[in-house]
Amino acid sequence: MNVRFRLAAALAFTTTLAGCQSSGDIVVNQGVGITAVRSTCPAVGIPDYTGDITTFTTPGNYTTDALDVSASMTNLRFECAESSDEIYATATFDVLARRSDVRGARQVTLPYFVTVVRGGSAIVSKKVGSVTVAFADGQDRAVAQGTAASYINRAEATLPDDIRDQITRRRKPGDPDAAVDPLTRPEVRAAVARASFEMLLGFQLTEDQLRYNATR
Repeated sequence: MNVRFRLAAALAFTTTLAGCQSSGDIVVNQGVGITAVRSTCPAVGIPDYTGDITTFTTPGNYTTDALDVSASMTNLRFECAESSDEIYATATFDVLARRSDVRGARQVTLPYFVTVVRGGSAIVSKKVGSVTVAFADGQDRAVAQGTAASYINRAEATLPDDIRDQITRRRKPGDPDAAVDPLTRPEVRAAVARASFEMLLGFQLTEDQLRYNATR
C-alpha cells in the first residue's frame, strides 16, 4: 500500500491544492526556498482517490454490469476570512453524478468529509456531511452542490517571529550564511511544517470503495 493510499485511507476512515496568496506567511515550494508570500489561510484540495464514489447493485460485485451510481467531486471553490484569533475557511464544490438505471425519479445521498491537516499528516479535525443528487425520471445524470467549512487557530498558522526573521533576513555577499538556504535548518523546516495547514475534502468512502478507486 503506497503513501498516498494510506493518507487517503486515514482521511476516509477517521475523517490539486489552492491557497489564497497575499501578504503574510512564507510559502515554501518543494523545500527550495521562498517562492511567494501568502496569508495564513490553509491550502484546500481533494486527496488522491477520494474525489470519486461508486455504488453497485450487488455487494461484492464490482463489474460494469453491477454499477449503480457513480459521482465525482469537482469545481472546488475556496474562500477564507481571517480575524485576530481564527481563520474561517469555506469551500463549495459540485457533484456530477450518473446512474445506470434511468427508470423513475430518484434521490441519492452521498457522504463527504472535510478535515483539517497540520504539517502534512496530523489530522486536527474532521466533519462528515452529505450532499443529495436528484435524478429526474428518464435522466441518467444529475448535478448537486455541497459546502464545507473549518476553523483554524490563527496563532498556530503563523510562523514565530524568530523563524520568519531567519527566512526573510536579507543576506549580503560575504556573510557567513549568505549561501545557506535557511530552510535546510531542521528547526526552520519543523516550524514551517507546524504552521502549514490544509483543508481537505472528499467522499466518505468505505474500505471497498477506496480500494476500487485506487485500483481501477
